[in-house]
Amino acid sequence: MKLEPLAALTAALAITAGAFGAHGLGAPFADWAKTGAFYALTHALACLLLTGEHPRAARLMLLGATIFSASLYAMALGGPRWLGAVTPFGGILMIAAWLCIAWSSWRAPQIKP
Repeated sequence: MKLEPLAALTAALAITAGAFGAHGLGAPFADWAKTGAFYALTHALACLLLTGEHPRAARLMLLGATIFSASLYAMALGGPRWLGAVTPFGGILMIAAWLCIAWSSWRAPQIKP
């Protein structure tokens, strides 16, 4: 499965959610939407940069950002508060993706100029 289209759609949704949070919701709902949008957008962009060299990490990153942000978006739109218990699982996946990148970068042979 190509990650680029999914990452681009995630970024578009993040911008939409951030705008909706900034202009259409009151507290604490606006904060949830903005937080979800921030993490989704930054990780969608990172995913686009990583798909070639670190495809596993890019998949983890996109999945984590989706779970993290979707749970916050759902609560911002009036979903049940128990969805907040799902949010950390997405965060754990995003952290795991960054750790995978760190590990593989550390293990990669260094090319001397």
